[in-house]
This record gives sequence, structure tokens and C-alpha cells, in this order.
Amino acid sequence: MKNKDLSNGVLFGFFKVSIIALLLYLLFKLESLLIYIVIAAVISLIGRPIVMFLKSRLKLGNLLSASVAIFILVSILFGIISLFIPLLIQQGENLSLLDIDALQGDIEKLIFEVSFYFDLDKSFWKSFLPNLKNFESISLSAIPTFLNNIFNLLGGLTIGFFSVIFISFFLLKDSHILENSIFIFINRTNEKKLRKSFESIKNLLSRYFLGLLLQINILLIIYSIVLFAFGIKNAFIIAFLCSLLNLIPYIGPIIAALLMMILSMTSNLDADFSSVILPNTIYVMIGFIIGQLIDNFFSQPYIFSKSVKSHPLEIFLIIIISGTLFGPIGMIAAIPFYTSLKVILKEFLSENKIVKTLTKDI
Repeated sequence: MKNKDLSNGVLFGFFKVSIIALLLYLLFKLESLLIYIVIAAVISLIGRPIVMFLKSRLKLGNLLSASVAIFILVSILFGIISLFIPLLIQQGENLSLLDIDALQGDIEKLIFEVSFYFDLDKSFWKSFLPNLKNFESISLSAIPTFLNNIFNLLGGLTIGFFSVIFISFFLLKDSHILENSIFIFINRTNEKKLRKSFESIKNLLSRYFLGLLLQINILLIIYSIVLFAFGIKNAFIIAFLCSLLNLIPYIGPIIAALLMMILSMTSNLDADFSSVILPNTIYVMIGFIIGQLIDNFFSQPYIFSKSVKSHPLEIFLIIIISGTLFGPIGMIAAIPFYTSLKVILKEFLSENKIVKTLTKDI
């Protein structure tokens, strides 16, 4: 009898391992679909307050509320994209008229002035600058391949866009559709606690993502004012890109600072370096630092304390650990994942001393 039980246990264990392996394989193969679902889930969390407002205040049904919310979000997205279209057209026209010799001359002049002003070693630039002329030797035969890659990319983006919108609509229309699909695999005794956890997670993450939008807008306003004040070309677009990069914790602001500095310096290549380019760049970077100080000491602490109910030091450690283990993606996903984990632990291990300490404000 014992041998039979042992063999049954081994078979059952093998069956469970096989199912898990199959699920992991399917997840790997359906990676793009998972990305669509994650993006759609974030969009649904951002649009959730709109749906709740339309349902509670205007007494609209689920279908109409979700439709209006999707329309508003898509309109905002197309509004942002429309800002970049004139810039892309302008850059395309500039590339068609590009004079490689003039470009190299401008860059050599800027590098010489920077190196002379700061007494830097010019050996690296001497080896780098001749490579600019390689642009002239680009074969015309590469153009069809390039265009084919562009069309493939646009096709993939189009499919992804409509897939995300489609999934987002149904997540907004039926806010319990995801959790209901998960509860199929969950024991009924834990279902009530998990439903309560999911509701808390949705509320916290919805506030968190809305807080991030507020954070981006604050930085966008500060950066735009600074760049417009010093006559930097395409100021609003540069400000928007730099504020978006701020979403990547710790690494993003460094990349944004380098981007803003380079674009500020190249905005007026025909001006005098010591009297125009250098002072303007310094003032722009001072404005950038002021924006970062406001973000780090006011915006972020407010967002974290009011949305995910976590201490700034706690968030800092979680982001660093996630970044070390999983890279930039881990840093971005750290706060939503940690918040979800805290809510679930509070529901199932509420008597644990460590859990009680970490979740006392939730």
C-alpha cells in the first residue's frame, strides 16, 4: 500500500512539474501577448478613476464609461504623438539637405572650443571625427532593407497598439476579468481574501500611476520654462523626453541630464562658445538640477506616501535591489510589484510582526 501511495505521489509530483514547465514554455512563447496584457493593465489602472467618475457621477453604464475612458486616453496619446510629427518631418528635410563637411566642421569647432576651454585631451576626438565621413559612403542598396525594417516595425506597432487598446477596453469594462481568470486556479477558501487584496492593489496602483503622470507634468513644466527661457530649439519636445526618462529610477535622470546638455549645446552651434553656448548650457543644467531637487524632495515623497503608503528609504532599497537583480526593467516594476506583495502579505500574514510593521499604513 505504501509503495502504491509513493508511486502515486511521484506521478502526481511529475505531473505538477510538467504542468509548470508547460506553462513557463507557453509564457516564453507568448511573451509579446504578456507585454500587451501588462501595458493594458497599466492603462486600465490609469483610466479606472475616469470610469468610476462616469459611473458614479454621470450614471453611465460599464460599456459607455469604458468607451469614453479609452477615447480620452487615446486622444491624449495621439496629441502627444502629433507633437513629434512636425519635428520628424523637419529632421527628414534636414537630412536630405545635410552637408557632411559642414556638419563635421561644426562638431570639430564645438569639440575644439570645449577641449580648449576645459583643457581636455583631444586624442580621442581626433580618432572619432574621421568616422563622420563614413556617412557619405552609405550604399543605396541598403535603403530597401532599411525601409522594409521600418514597415515591419510599423506593422508590429500597429498590431500592438490595437491589441493593447482592445484588452484595455475590456479590463475597464469588466474590472474583475483578470482576477476571475486567476481565481480558477485558487482554492475557494482563499478567494475572499484574494479578492479583497486585488481591490486594494488596484486602488493603490491606480493612485500610483496617476501620481507618476503628475510627476511627469511637474518636470515637463519646469524643463519647458528653462529651455524656452534660453531659446533652445524644440524646447517642449526635449522637456517631454527628459521628463519621461525620469520614470526610470536613478538612471533615467542621468540620461536625461546628458540628453538635455547635448541638445542645448548643439542648438546654437553657430554661436560663440564662451559667451553663448557655455553660459546657456550651464543655466539650463542649473534649471535641470532645480527640477530634480523639486522632484526628489517634494514630488516623489508625496507620491509614494500618498499612493503606495511606503517610506522613501523603503522604496529606495527595493528599487536598488530590483535594479541589481533585474536591471532597468526591474527598477521600473519594483514599486508596483512590491506594493502588490505588501497588500497580499497583509491579508494572509497579518499577525506576522515584520508584515505588520511594513503594512501598518495600508
